[in-house]
Amino acid sequence: MKLRPLSDKIVVKMMEAEETTKTGIILTAAAKEKPQIAEVIAVGPGGIVDGKETQITVKVGEKVVINKYSGSEVKLDNEEFIIIKNSEILAVVE
Repeated sequence: MKLRPLSDKIVVKMMEAEETTKTGIILTAAAKEKPQIAEVIAVGPGGIVDGKETQITVKVGEKVVINKYSGSEVKLDNEEFIIIKNSEILAVVE
């Protein structure tokens, strides 16, 4: 199955949380921070949202920074995705 987002929605998959700190300390599952970097899996067509025209500014495959607790989590074929609005993307990682 595939997810096809509508309007200004974007499907992302979160990157894995860091297993160790920069100094080499191994983190437990409870100590890991929720990652903010995600890979864009699918993008909607854009269009009119709340009376304003919205253009999607990212492409499939790009890595983006999103708010920690934004979007709606979806599980499909044992994989977890998050569906977010275009406006919830904070930056593109280059």
